[in-house]
Amino acid sequence: MDLIKQIAEKLIKSSFAVVLTGAGISTGSGIPDFRGPQGIWKVLDPNLFHISHFYSDPLNTWKLFMNEMYEKIKDSKPNRAHYSLARLEELNIIKAVITQNIDNLHEKAGSKNVIELHGNMKYAICTQCHRKYDIENAFNDVKQNKIPICPYCGGILKPDVVFFGEPLPEKEIRQAFDLASKSDLFLVLGSSLSVSPANQLPIIAKSNGAELIIINMGETELDYYADIKVDEKVEEVFPKICKKVEEMIASLSSCN
Repeated sequence: MDLIKQIAEKLIKSSFAVVLTGAGISTGSGIPDFRGPQGIWKVLDPNLFHISHFYSDPLNTWKLFMNEMYEKIKDSKPNRAHYSLARLEELNIIKAVITQNIDNLHEKAGSKNVIELHGNMKYAICTQCHRKYDIENAFNDVKQNKIPICPYCGGILKPDVVFFGEPLPEKEIRQAFDLASKSDLFLVLGSSLSVSPANQLPIIAKSNGAELIIINMGETELDYYADIKVDEKVEEVFPKICKKVEEMIASLSSCN
């Protein structure tokens, strides 16, 4: 049996399938990954995105984020893998997408239950009261050489993404661990699984009886742990899996 059909069957038979996505799902949308040979951290010094650097020089950190990240990502469109995930959620097969990405492409594709471990670049967040705002409003201040300030409490705003040295959002981490422990099928799409605590989620899923499927171009830290590993580009293989699921569901419906 070919892997496409095998994975499609596992998805259909599952009762609680959960997906973890990393940068590899968005490279097909023209967004570079972070740690690869052509990754973002090969071009930018990651120390400039440490939370201590933000507090020591918020205005220039805002400018760097705006010019070197946001402007290069904001117009990116979801690719077929993003749309396939949204379709499988619509079919009530995938229960949730946990993502390490900040690019908002899952939401653009139509996914509803998205847990964002590293935040979302479309928002700015107050460092004091934690209210969120449209990031474009913050950029208006940055373009005038002003540090964006929370209109409610006067705190400094920062991009609502997790900087180095910052803890991940507590609510989202709890949700992700809970989803992983409930899953009976856990898929990893486009992640090398080299960053903690996200790389603990497949282990939690497996330890609670779930099957683990990894689709990633290149090795991951947990290949040895996977029930199925597909070493291909996510945007090429996952739409085929989604199509096979739809065909199998249609076939089952016609038989009934």
